[in-house]
Amino acid sequence: MANGTVDREARKRQFAQERMIAPVRRELRTASWLSVAAGLVWPLQAALIAWVISAWVDGTGTPERTLPAIGAFVVLGIVRAGMERIAGGILFRAADRTIARERETLIRREARNPSDTGSAAVAAIAVQKLPLLQPWITRYHVAMTRVAVLPLALAGLSFVVSWAAGLVLLITGPLIPVFMALVGLAAEDASRRQMREISSMNDMLMERLSAMLDIRLLGASARAARDFETRAESLREKTMAVLRVAFLSSTVLELFAALGVAMVAVFVGFSLLGELRFGTWGTPLTLREGLFLLLIAPEFFQPMRDLAAAWHDRAAGFAVVAELDALDAAERVPLVGEGTRTAPLEGDLTVDLSGAVAALPGRGIALPDLRLSAGQSLALTGPSGAGKTTALAAIAGLVPLAAGRIAVCGKPLDGKTADPWRARLSLVPQRPHFPDETLARWLDPEGTGRDPWPALESAEARGIVERLPDGLATRLGETGGGVSGGEARRLMIARAALDDSDLILADEPTADLDADTAGLVIEALRRLQRQGRTLIVATHDPALAEAMDRQAQMGSPAETDA
Repeated sequence: MANGTVDREARKRQFAQERMIAPVRRELRTASWLSVAAGLVWPLQAALIAWVISAWVDGTGTPERTLPAIGAFVVLGIVRAGMERIAGGILFRAADRTIARERETLIRREARNPSDTGSAAVAAIAVQKLPLLQPWITRYHVAMTRVAVLPLALAGLSFVVSWAAGLVLLITGPLIPVFMALVGLAAEDASRRQMREISSMNDMLMERLSAMLDIRLLGASARAARDFETRAESLREKTMAVLRVAFLSSTVLELFAALGVAMVAVFVGFSLLGELRFGTWGTPLTLREGLFLLLIAPEFFQPMRDLAAAWHDRAAGFAVVAELDALDAAERVPLVGEGTRTAPLEGDLTVDLSGAVAALPGRGIALPDLRLSAGQSLALTGPSGAGKTTALAAIAGLVPLAAGRIAVCGKPLDGKTADPWRARLSLVPQRPHFPDETLARWLDPEGTGRDPWPALESAEARGIVERLPDGLATRLGETGGGVSGGEARRLMIARAALDDSDLILADEPTADLDADTAGLVIEALRRLQRQGRTLIVATHDPALAEAMDRQAQMGSPAETDA
């Protein structure tokens, strides 16, 4: 059973590797063989160095004889460096393409078909973990090709000069991959634990930030700080575990490499002193041959050193790929429709829910039965976790149904009508996000040239823009810096007003706001309704719920009058 599990894990890792590198396999192969060719240049340079030094020692190394050899050594060095540079450029471009491809796939999939994985975990993969694929791609695959070719080639050249030196290399060399494989198992396990801890810490950070106001009101700031300290210490321990494994494998490798080079050096030294009279092919070892062996021996172990360093990159890369595969296999909520821009759905605006159950990963949420016509307003109420936000998403066609039906404008909300339906509505989220563009461009993304000030006045947001340093030319950035939560929501309402949306879906628009600011938001929404807009809000706020025409309790089969 254990062997079967190991075999399955090995097959999974092999499949993951193939999937990841398949689009850049040609580039990896080209770069690998360029690096091998660069490595094979060194024996030629070593032979030139050995010949020049031996010629100087025996007195025959005149400038006329040695300068051409020195020039050839320099040329070969330039050629070798050029091949390594070209190979490196190919590898880094391949790595950048792979990371960009995986990040785009991840973000696009999570945006259109989200799983129940937290946004912090997804962000950790996209921002912190995917870059760990770069050293795996740029180092590991080249190192594998080099270690398969160069040690055998260099050992063969050593055998041509001395069977004893070649035998030393062949005995000490294979011990390194054996110990690397043993240490590599521990490295992969340590890397997986480190990746899980990074995700866990990001989830905790997002959770604490979203509840920061409550934490401060409850006087739990010190407790939150201690929790962060504990989690940070856990991450430090797991990171140090990865480093300990790396240092252990490096120590083992360097030990055997040093022993191999030392044994070759001892053999060469005693042979040149005349103390050893074996190990060659019938003639005594010359100075030129001895120098050649001494220059070759360290390079015999260098590909294995490179592979040992890349082995940890491989472990980290496999840990990231394992997380990507787990995310690929996660149960998802498919987006209704294609998510493309299209003409608005025709017909009078109506929203009709009957026995609807929103389909979420592993569970369903029952939605209240309701019917809403143009110009009306409705408050979805209920405790936290009851599914108010999910109900808004289902009405917007962002979440499919497991049962029941939703009709909009007299038509079933399905794959054909979802995109045109979404063209008639606007969403005011609880936590607005602003792109890195001017406020004027954000308010009018289509560039229609409409005057935004009437919409800002309608949303009680004119004073907000006038207080900004550059007015409509201000860039608020992705976090809405420079405006408060209530101001950001009023700007979202202004955008909906300027967009002429028939239906506005607002998720907790007065959450965490003081009474005065909440009153401004409520008045802005009511003003939009008086202009003929239809409102559906999800809220805990009794004042906002009372301001709507009707209320629907989540978990209740029917709506109630306000």
